[in-house]
Amino acid sequence: MSPTHFSVSLLLLLLLLRSTDASVAPHKQQAQTLSLKTTPDPQIQYHNPKLPPRAFSLSSSKKFEGSSDLVQLRYHMGPVLSNSPINLYVIWYGRWASQQKLLIKDFLLSISAASGHRSSGGAAAATARSPSVAEWWRTVSLYTDQTGANVSRAVVVAWEHEDAACSHGRSLTRLSVQQVIATAARALPFPVDHRNGVYLVLTGEDVTMQDFCRAVCGFHYFTFPSMVGYTLPYAWVGNSGRQCPEVCAYPFAIPGYMGGGGAGGPKPLSPPNGDVGVDGMISVIGHELAELSSNPLVNAWYAGEDPTAPTEIGDLCEGLYGTGGGGGYIGQVMRDGGGRSFNMNGRSGRRFLVQWLWSPVLKSCAGPNALD
Repeated sequence: MSPTHFSVSLLLLLLLLRSTDASVAPHKQQAQTLSLKTTPDPQIQYHNPKLPPRAFSLSSSKKFEGSSDLVQLRYHMGPVLSNSPINLYVIWYGRWASQQKLLIKDFLLSISAASGHRSSGGAAAATARSPSVAEWWRTVSLYTDQTGANVSRAVVVAWEHEDAACSHGRSLTRLSVQQVIATAARALPFPVDHRNGVYLVLTGEDVTMQDFCRAVCGFHYFTFPSMVGYTLPYAWVGNSGRQCPEVCAYPFAIPGYMGGGGAGGPKPLSPPNGDVGVDGMISVIGHELAELSSNPLVNAWYAGEDPTAPTEIGDLCEGLYGTGGGGGYIGQVMRDGGGRSFNMNGRSGRRFLVQWLWSPVLKSCAGPNALD
């Protein structure tokens, strides 16, 4: 949805349904595991953990996986990000460690099969091992506009702006985040890219955002010309590591009231890169970029009749990461010898756990690690 509205009332309904299920047929939480035969690494296995339904998730119901009858995703005649490449202008707002920024950039630069980093003049990234982030993005590239032009498969980090001093304060709103973008745009050493440019505002652990942790983990929209000078698609995602990892870094953290971490309760997954907040953030970044690319001005691809609260291609698959997901299971994902879970590979040997997306061709959630 855009901005991404994760419905609290839906969460309460899902929890009620799940508690009713458990009272009828209580059972011990177990993870399904089977040996992975598609990789030369014998230490990697598939497993399908059963966890409490994610907060705000539509896909906690098995009905939303592979069911086109319940999903009326329609095209509303607006543009998609078809111009190539999609130029990402990343704004680091607040406190960020260099390793955290590198991890996020490795994900962004893994979206294209061979990506470049224009600002540093780096060489193109080598193709990652399958299943890869670039293969995951192919689902996004299936979406077209009214001319038949597909979402671009080329994504680059065109420029980065650091605002560690938080020039607009450490408590942002949906409106003030546009002021952050305006400040960054004025600092550009070249004209504002209003044709291919997309702004990605990433806030650190020391920054709060309106409705963060309560109703949103990230959102996307477009800037107002009166504030920024142009209509520019943008997305915001926050690092929930200290504020609400159990809400926005799922499944690397589980709320205590759901039994997370308790004796006999479900255990959170181990993040692939050892950073609960940033590893969880990467899936939200993927979610927002996919929706931003297929619905940049909130008039292209979405379900529902209200464009101010649309259900988009990421919302339909929230909480699904592999085959067999739904009904409390996240799906078959991989686990390495150190117990870290992931479902796709990126550049520089990185691994990520990123949610699946709704495919307009399959009419179901899809990802590169599908087993069927």
